[in-house]
Amino acid sequence: MSGLSVSVSYAEEGALEEIIVVSKQKIFANQSTTESMQHQQNPITSVLATINTLPGVNITEGDAFGFDDWSTTINLRGFQNSLSDQQVGITIDGFPNGESNYGGGSKANRFVDSSNLQGVDVSQGTADIGSRSLEALGGTLNFLTRDPRHTAGANAQVSFGDHDALRYAVSYDTGTVLEESTRLFVSASHQEATDWVNNAAENDRDHLAAKLISELGQTTITAYLAYDEVQEDNYQRITLSEFQADPNSDRLLGDWTGIPYVDQVHRRGWSTLRENTFGYLKLDHELDSGLSLSAGVYMHDNEGRGDWVPPQIVDVANDNGGPESEVLGGNTVYGEPITGAFYFVDAAGNALTARDGCASSITFPYGGAGPEYDPACYQDGAIAVQSYRHTHYQKDRLGLTADLAYQMELGGHDNEVRLGVWYEDQTRNESRDWHRIIDTSVGPDFDPQPYYVQYDREYPREVLNYYLEDSLSIGSLTATVGIRQFFVDVERVDNFDAGNRTSLNSDSDVLFSGGVRWDTPVDGLELFASYSENYKALGDLVLEQDAVDTSDIDPETSENVELGLRFVGDQASATVTYFNSTFENRLEFFGAQTAGNIPNYAIGTDGRYDNVGGIETDGFEVSGTYSISDSLSLYSAFTRINATYVGTGLGAAADAALGIFPANTVVNTPENSLVVSADWNNDIYRTGLSIKYVDDRFIDRANSSVAESYTTSDFYFGVTGAVFSESLDAMDFSVVVNNLFDESYLGGISGFGAWIGAPRTAVLSISADF
Repeated sequence: MSGLSVSVSYAEEGALEEIIVVSKQKIFANQSTTESMQHQQNPITSVLATINTLPGVNITEGDAFGFDDWSTTINLRGFQNSLSDQQVGITIDGFPNGESNYGGGSKANRFVDSSNLQGVDVSQGTADIGSRSLEALGGTLNFLTRDPRHTAGANAQVSFGDHDALRYAVSYDTGTVLEESTRLFVSASHQEATDWVNNAAENDRDHLAAKLISELGQTTITAYLAYDEVQEDNYQRITLSEFQADPNSDRLLGDWTGIPYVDQVHRRGWSTLRENTFGYLKLDHELDSGLSLSAGVYMHDNEGRGDWVPPQIVDVANDNGGPESEVLGGNTVYGEPITGAFYFVDAAGNALTARDGCASSITFPYGGAGPEYDPACYQDGAIAVQSYRHTHYQKDRLGLTADLAYQMELGGHDNEVRLGVWYEDQTRNESRDWHRIIDTSVGPDFDPQPYYVQYDREYPREVLNYYLEDSLSIGSLTATVGIRQFFVDVERVDNFDAGNRTSLNSDSDVLFSGGVRWDTPVDGLELFASYSENYKALGDLVLEQDAVDTSDIDPETSENVELGLRFVGDQASATVTYFNSTFENRLEFFGAQTAGNIPNYAIGTDGRYDNVGGIETDGFEVSGTYSISDSLSLYSAFTRINATYVGTGLGAAADAALGIFPANTVVNTPENSLVVSADWNNDIYRTGLSIKYVDDRFIDRANSSVAESYTTSDFYFGVTGAVFSESLDAMDFSVVVNNLFDESYLGGISGFGAWIGAPRTAVLSISADF
């Protein structure tokens, strides 16, 4: 075994304790992660993985460390976050994450380190009315950072694992200071690993965080700041036939061949680089009158780059028949259209053409190459040329939140009124430049001066949201009704063409929500029912495309209904939920693609977005925890989902033209999933095993290609240093093995294919408290 993984907590009143209640008293279904769910994941992995055993949730990432945003998919009752869809909201301590898309978005792992995660609250379907997200069609994931501890102390941790995985982390808690009113923690971590396919990737991440809580009478001030920098070399999707031919390769290569057509799938050329700085300051104040106030301000700066290595130089300059200036260097063309491409040049920089009648002998990738890509089809001395393409992402957000809750008596009954507002000002910038690779026979090093900047645009956006909710309790019955509305304005500013400016208004209708909760005469048993109207704003991604007629596009909407019961007892807790969702105005991008799933490197701002029908989903979830003893607990969750596509309403011919297949099962959505886990712990030892079964999933909307069912198992074992010596009582040792039995399967699905599921991965960690 080549890994070490230790999850360590302080042995004091601020430490995490095993939670057997996996849901809270709400009018809607909700689940929360437990400490054992965090133990099942190694410290190097992303915080997203901790929710994978909750009902209705399926998380897939390119490896066991979550070292690839490109391959990360989230499925929540058929609603998905992936390369092509963003339908599940994400918040950090209740503050918005700024969308989850690959190009300019940030998922929770960019803001929260595994050692600073307190837990995750998952609201499936009917999200809380106060959730701050523009993507919460199918629910919200709220990632909670841990609070500073009341006792001063430091912690150091080191983890080693398969695939050259390494992590080291340190943290320090001040304990209560300033007359026991204030506490603070600071933490830092570094982690790195290579890929599991061919050990070519150079993945690394640095994370810094601090959190302060100051309690001043009836007022609490909370501040959080995190900085995250990551470089990830991606995994790639493959087709079902490719997986069946070789289930251990995603067809990205580790070695540089010197043939640009082959080197376009060089793993180090498929990269994600991101920096995120996120912080908030929040004030909570409670009055004796039953009035509570909460106000916050937050900021977020996101910048980064996505890399590809197209197997050609695009022709953007008129060189009047002379040597190609794109190859000679020293000149940059801004915003001109691409008029063609060239693949080989002579020593003077003149573009060459392949010999007439030459048949290429290149068979990989994408089914083979034409003669223009094959060095054997050119004269002796021909020099291969290639580009290193960067798409630059930058986003600045500044936002305000305010919430008020007033508890009072109304006609002798308890009544609570909640209202809140959210305002955000955001500017996102995206640009794309092309660099020539200096020497294609040696490697991917590129000229720092681009030969072509394809586009440079800014997208200012303003968001205003309000909500109002009233809850009235009459005896054992609580009824809640609420409204909310979003006002969203987005602009596009072309930094190369001041006249190419457009705007988009994406205001929602008034959205209704409500429900009831009945505390039954059976102690600990309650029934609930809820209804909500959810909405996703038209984002600035729509305005990236020149051909879009924004007057002809509607925001995506969903209606969610839930019926269920919850039981919480001394030894057991359980939840049963029936859900039904109608998703309308599903928005999809249609762009010109090349044959054989070859990336369209030059697509730029071509293509368009259209509303293409929707999705209908219904099903049920059953989950529960049973504590057999103080040391041993069992947990299980079962989900059954029927999610099908709905047509455009324009007839069968229109559906067929758009690739819509009404009544077919939604891609990447298993009909059945089941989790069973057992956890045991005492003061010295802890261990657990979790097994998850995921049913067949379709890879394509035609339902002609199936990713077969799979079962994965996660195992952990930990021990404190006291087992060796009392002097080592402050140390902790543990091992985590993900995919214990090395199941081979297809994981996340998006677009034309699927990513291969991560293989068995072991991580060993050692930590010490000081």
